[in-house]
Amino acid sequence: MIKTQRPPNIAMVAPTFGSAGGQAVQAKVLADHLRRDRYTVDVVPINPPFPRGARWLKRLRYVRTVAHEGLYLPTLRKLRRADVVHVTAASYWSFLLAPLPAIVAAHRWGKPILLHYSSGEADDHLANWGSLVHPWLKMVDAIVVSSVFLRDVFARHGYEAQVIRNVIDTEQFRYRQRDPLLPEFLSVRNFEPHHGVENTLVAFALIQTAYPHASLTMVGQGSQEAELKHLGQALALRNVRFLGPVEPASMPALYDAHSIFLNSSFVDNQPLSVLEAMASGMPVVSTGVGDIPNMIEDGESGTLVPAADPSAMAKAARVLLEHPARARLMAQRAKDSLVQYDWSTVGPAWAETYRRLATRFSEREVA
Repeated sequence: MIKTQRPPNIAMVAPTFGSAGGQAVQAKVLADHLRRDRYTVDVVPINPPFPRGARWLKRLRYVRTVAHEGLYLPTLRKLRRADVVHVTAASYWSFLLAPLPAIVAAHRWGKPILLHYSSGEADDHLANWGSLVHPWLKMVDAIVVSSVFLRDVFARHGYEAQVIRNVIDTEQFRYRQRDPLLPEFLSVRNFEPHHGVENTLVAFALIQTAYPHASLTMVGQGSQEAELKHLGQALALRNVRFLGPVEPASMPALYDAHSIFLNSSFVDNQPLSVLEAMASGMPVVSTGVGDIPNMIEDGESGTLVPAADPSAMAKAARVLLEHPARARLMAQRAKDSLVQYDWSTVGPAWAETYRRLATRFSEREVA
């Protein structure tokens, strides 16, 4: 029986850095905060490292996936020691390869299961993947999502989900006013079709017609990398850098070195990169998809533009550069809005959710 005076032991099934996207970053931030709050957190990586002699497998896409699965599945034995199993989840094949085995294993051992779902592609996933997703969702004891947007998506498909927002450690980022506001742009999104990074490049080409010395730094990786680099060459862009993936510890300095943040995604949820840019004092120009309209009040704490409209993005960026005082005011309002993503707000919600699940499991054991 679980002692009520101690926090429950958490097994967190999650990606670690090296896996694309913000899910790994958020899992680490959450685990670090929980440990500081005296939780025992055992992270079970869905992407365990290859043994030294087998690292060459990382270069072979499908072989790498099979090898990772072979390394991952045996580690699920660790779930037997947990009071609560916290399973982070994205969509499509990622859901089948990582969350599904963890759900099945935790269910077999009678552990309470918390599914922490974060993909902006949830609606299509839930609508079109049928028996590959719904039977397993019915096994979990709680579904937690980071946004009202995702809560509403799950509700349309018959599931109750609790909203606990992403955590942003604002003290990790240096907030500064951009004075002067320079045409130094930053994009931090992986190079996948739903992020629409090609529209960022086209918008930047339009910006460079008015600001020839403008610069753009692209952080990310993905299936479109070669295509995007070719597009940059075809557009004759100048001062564009593709940095690839950047370690989380190096990101604050990168935000600090730039002035305006651009995000062109078609499909999204609650992107950490946008929150981090806001914490750093960068004015944000973004498409208004997913939960982003709940993160940014258009014209007040940032600028929202239609998806797939690079001319609108370029125009919005030029307006910021032409009205720097207004841009700085918007950035300050954005920073002030981040209190809802602070651990002082988010932490108690996680504590109550874990306590409720652990208590339910304890009562089940007694019965």
